[in-house]
Amino acid sequence: MTTIQQIAEKAQSAAQQLGIAKFDIYGSTIDETSVKVDQGKPDQVKASNRSSVTVRVWNSEGSVGITSTSDLDPSGLEMALKTAYEASEFGVKENVPDFSPEATAPLAQTVDAVAPQAPVASLLDTLIQAEQELKQAHPAIAAVPYNGLAQREISHFYLNSDGALRNEAYSLTSMYLYTKTEQEGKKPRSAGAFRISRKFDNLDIDGCLKEAAEKTISHLDYQKIPTGKYRVVFSPEAFLSLLGAFSNIFNAQSVLDKQSLSTPESIGTQIASPLLSLADDALHPENCDVTSFDGEGTPTRRVPLITDGVLTNFLHSAGTAKRFNTAPTGHANMGAKITVSPHFYHVLGGQNADPSFNLDTVDNVILVDDLQALHAGVKALQGAFSLPFDGWWIKDGKRISVESATVAGDFLTLLKSIVYVEPTEHLTPGGISPYIWVDELSVTGE
Repeated sequence: MTTIQQIAEKAQSAAQQLGIAKFDIYGSTIDETSVKVDQGKPDQVKASNRSSVTVRVWNSEGSVGITSTSDLDPSGLEMALKTAYEASEFGVKENVPDFSPEATAPLAQTVDAVAPQAPVASLLDTLIQAEQELKQAHPAIAAVPYNGLAQREISHFYLNSDGALRNEAYSLTSMYLYTKTEQEGKKPRSAGAFRISRKFDNLDIDGCLKEAAEKTISHLDYQKIPTGKYRVVFSPEAFLSLLGAFSNIFNAQSVLDKQSLSTPESIGTQIASPLLSLADDALHPENCDVTSFDGEGTPTRRVPLITDGVLTNFLHSAGTAKRFNTAPTGHANMGAKITVSPHFYHVLGGQNADPSFNLDTVDNVILVDDLQALHAGVKALQGAFSLPFDGWWIKDGKRISVESATVAGDFLTLLKSIVYVEPTEHLTPGGISPYIWVDELSVTGE
């Protein structure tokens, strides 16, 4: 296998031959094996290798050209450098991107996360057993139509003509189970669970089974709920989904493009209840998809976004940081245009437990477990959302599954309407969050 050092030497040699003085390269490779089963038999087995390399070249006038390739042979690198150099003639003249000032800064020490890959037969046996146990959990569970078990080896690297040279690799294993019920005279109900781990041996298969079964069974006795204003509790998964849908609030590139609910002047303003604090933390020890540098070679770090309700920081690339006169935060993605995106949200748990906010005793509260149709029900630039959800209507401490309903509101208003942040934090595939209690949201039922 070609090493990062060999790629750097090949790129430097090709650049010298082409008369290119300034360039950088970001690349990633994913080796993946996945399986799916159907009624106790293998249904799908896939193996793939996906690679992507982005090359940027600056010409003597300072303009930059960008191209992509999947060929890391000397001829492929030379062609990519040449194409990017030719494209630099048509590069932008204003706010031209440059190397990150932290592209050679020391990286945080991360644990070597490459794990041995389990045999395909073990993946299939595990998934078949899980499907069987889930169907046996309740007579109403007729099938597990959506299921999968996958393992990936992911590696990525960054290098530039100033001597930056970074690479890392890690493994991920993930599993999902999604059920379907059949009961005479009742509508089919569904529920699911997802787990992720750095290696197959540590995957919480029993927890995934238990969660999928309990959620499915809890939705069997459902009813319509009256339309109205309710106190709503968002599960960790649901609240993180909303944060992701409105991530333009924290995105410096979106702010500059005027495609955000924030403006440059928003930093330091109160945008949420003082109960809410949020950070983005790529290096969190519970983050399986850990990365120590971004697409520009900038080290990742913990970035406070909301502190006691106050908007504290934006997420930056090197280019946006320069325009804001601040430091890059390690959130750049290399591509035709440098984009900015979060890594791993961490919503901090509340400081104190309050017995009046107890899901076992409250009355007339909606618990939103899973939000759906985020691609269609969110108006990210207006701040509005109207989303179908799976969840329960809590009456006198009893959970009644909601047949079908939508929750709607304004996201910035929602943030300021948070009345309680539970102290216990829960790990999800997309981040960490406690349960979040919000006053007076519109719920449309019957």
